[in-house]
Amino acid sequence: MALSAFISQDPLSKLEHKPTMVLETAMGLVSSHLQEPLKPLAFVSTAKFTAADKTIVSEVECASVESTPAGEIEKGLQLNTVVSSVLEPASGAKKLRKMLLETNELIVCPGVYDGLSARTAMELGFNAMYMTGAGTTASRIGQPDLAIAQLHEMRENAEMIANLDPFGPPLIADMDTGYGGPIMVARTVEQYIRAGVAGAHLEDQVLTKRCGHLSGKQVVPKDEYISRIRAAHAARVRLRSDFVLIARTDALQTLGYDECIARLREAREEGADVGLLEGFTSKEQAAQAVQDLAPWPLLLNSVENGKSPVITVDEARTMGFRIIIFSFATLAPAYVAIRETLTRLKNEGIVGTPKHITPVKLFEVCGLEHSMTVDRDAGGKSFVSGV
Repeated sequence: MALSAFISQDPLSKLEHKPTMVLETAMGLVSSHLQEPLKPLAFVSTAKFTAADKTIVSEVECASVESTPAGEIEKGLQLNTVVSSVLEPASGAKKLRKMLLETNELIVCPGVYDGLSARTAMELGFNAMYMTGAGTTASRIGQPDLAIAQLHEMRENAEMIANLDPFGPPLIADMDTGYGGPIMVARTVEQYIRAGVAGAHLEDQVLTKRCGHLSGKQVVPKDEYISRIRAAHAARVRLRSDFVLIARTDALQTLGYDECIARLREAREEGADVGLLEGFTSKEQAAQAVQDLAPWPLLLNSVENGKSPVITVDEARTMGFRIIIFSFATLAPAYVAIRETLTRLKNEGIVGTPKHITPVKLFEVCGLEHSMTVDRDAGGKSFVSGV
């Protein structure tokens, strides 16, 4: 394993209870790597504290993806093991980085947009989730994905989802353009980190952006885009965070494939951990991008009925993608189900909810048992008669 054990944020106070404790810090994010032309995924430093003699033994292992050829990552962990092995709250970024460094599995992220969709993904055991910007915009303010939702709406929704279960799966979130120039980009990253978001993608569209699967997209010049990446990387360095920075380009529609690869390569050199080329026109093009940017990990955005061909999980795995997000995985089916139900109500005067979907069942999905346990353990009497 390239990474060591994980503990809570207050390790020293527990030394009197545990003879040995292991601390982890992401040294690569605050080291001289800032001056190097390539800033890969962070190095990891561990330090062993022994309560008896207060001695410290340091062990440093390089966890750079650049040092490992594609396809040769040691299978030390499985994704579901990573989620349960990191035992400190608000550690989504650490989990996501650990998944990228210590497994070679494809990280499958259903797109979620509110508490119920996220709770359902967690109920089904997904190892990571993706907060869709289109879904956030549609569900929170009832608007299309046209840069109408800004930092406040996006950060607030991401914080709620990321903290439904502080020990649960990490959340990748849409960060759009960063909502301004370098100063705003840095502020956005800082707020996402403090909100508990594990990682986010930052794109090169103009500020009046639109969904990546619409026509008419416009992108900023490459220098302006790279300034966003620099600002984002510097912000997570200042906060000493494992936050995974995902560089996204939407330039394919107007500037072509070669320009996309050039932009992603420069973003990689400026500190981005993962790349995302939006709107592939063919499966062959998607596979080529993985090869052209190897061994740098790439994320695939799968949008059925969008601008790109449908690429399945198995196909993405074979191509070599490391993360796949399904942005409309819950939003589109929710619209279909809601519309069908309301049509039935309007025409037949009944909702027609399946018998097993009771209020108790829905509340159980949303953490009813946990709430009851909190009350009972505190000596409360609210649920002595059940629910």
